[in-house]
Amino acid sequence: MQMQKEIHLTGKDLTQMVQLRPEDVGKFAIVPGPRDRLEVLIKKLENPVRNFSFMEYTMYTGAYQGIKITAINGGRFSTDTSITTEVICNAGIENIIRIGTCGALDENIKVGDLVIADTIIRGDGVTPYYVDKDFKTTSDKKISDTLFEIAKGLGANVHRGCVWTTDALLRETREIVEARRKEGAIAVDMVSSALLTIAQTYKVKAGSILAVSDNVVTGEMGFMNPLYYMAESKLIEIALAAVKKL
Repeated sequence: MQMQKEIHLTGKDLTQMVQLRPEDVGKFAIVPGPRDRLEVLIKKLENPVRNFSFMEYTMYTGAYQGIKITAINGGRFSTDTSITTEVICNAGIENIIRIGTCGALDENIKVGDLVIADTIIRGDGVTPYYVDKDFKTTSDKKISDTLFEIAKGLGANVHRGCVWTTDALLRETREIVEARRKEGAIAVDMVSSALLTIAQTYKVKAGSILAVSDNVVTGEMGFMNPLYYMAESKLIEIALAAVKKL
């Protein structure tokens, strides 16, 4: 017996399952990875209402200076990010800003700096199921330009360029890293490829701005560095300011 549906569970099915409607969400979504970063974000929204809580993911919608904004902890890896991005896109949200974390692939990029992903090297396991190998994953230029302008204005050390997304955090070997650097990558994360690629397939505008937590080239680990925590906080400030200008 053949499957009765072309796809067992679609993004639209999942969005209906959590009873999410276009009128329930904002035009903009700000998407951190961890739950604690989401909690900081929703404290800055007026009258946040919980849209749903499903598995480990929770979505809220509130207002920021009169602008309706949706926030969700969108996942730490490509697999869970793909699920939450499908929900965001099927809910009718038009603009997505990812606020995440990355490792630097350039010795001149320091812990606590910020990186904006303009293009992506897709090293994740999700996007090959969405697009072919020649597909060019890019951010929305207006979103990226706005994030860059605001970050600069706030005095942040901000870089922009190509980000490599990988699922294999513990297999960032010298050979693989040097190959990605030769392809132009200045940073590595585990999310941007899935989020930006899926958004592109839905024609939803999306951008990704990342705080540098460590440097893969020099070996510096900054996960406990106050500069990293300050950069995380700055991401929220930058994303909210960007919503006002977009």
